[in-house]
Amino acid sequence: MGTKRSSNDHSPTPPKKSSNHWSQGLLSSMENPSLKVEEDEDLVVIKDKYPKAEVHYLILPKDDISSLRQVKSSHLSLFYKMEKCGKKLISEHPNHKFRLGFHAVPSMARLHLHVISQDFNSPCLKTKRHWNSFTTPYFLPISSAISELESKGEISKMPSHVAESYLTSKLKCHVCSFEPKTMPELKRHLFSHIGKEAKK
Repeated sequence: MGTKRSSNDHSPTPPKKSSNHWSQGLLSSMENPSLKVEEDEDLVVIKDKYPKAEVHYLILPKDDISSLRQVKSSHLSLFYKMEKCGKKLISEHPNHKFRLGFHAVPSMARLHLHVISQDFNSPCLKTKRHWNSFTTPYFLPISSAISELESKGEISKMPSHVAESYLTSKLKCHVCSFEPKTMPELKRHLFSHIGKEAKK
């Protein structure tokens, strides 16, 4: 890859199209043996290079699908397989809660499913945009994406102004009603939930 990605990776902003831009980095990450977890004929699982939680995987199809906008009903079987793969990964971490989903307007130019634990305990989680991209409706659960594909044959595009409103909304704890004023305050608060969030 060309330009090095910063620790603000996955900060949701529209990707540029240049082949050496950091937004294209998932292509090289898919081949990086230090990141690759497993693969088969259809999918590659990697560790997120800049994880936003203690456990953060990305599931990527080998087919060249740049974003949710390209997904059609013909991809349903692929989405079923991605969901099954995500649930398998979750089963390997019984002490964590997880969500499976996509960013509505992802920063990286390759379709990828996030498998992310809900502790959000990571030094790479730094900004309000990072937080809101995983804890507001900007994060589309794969179950919702599959339902849309089954009923409409496509996944609705989130209008840019709606996406931006989610990303810039005020901080709020995803577990309780606490509304911190800053990210450091939020991160200190999250420690009160670590352990409580462990899967029973």
